[in-house]
Amino acid sequence: MPKAWSSKDERQYKHVEASEKKEGKSTGRAKEIAARTVNKHRKSEGRTKS
Repeated sequence: MPKAWSSKDERQYKHVEASEKKEGKSTGRAKEIAARTVNKHRKSEGRTKS
């Protein structure tokens, strides 16, 4: 996990990753979707640098 992520972000990441795996996605794809989802939410909340 990136250092900038909070514990809430990490929980969200693990939840999304597990959900994607349950739907049949590969491990790598599930991790990518989870990371993109968390980063999208961080950006919409204004918690990113750019």
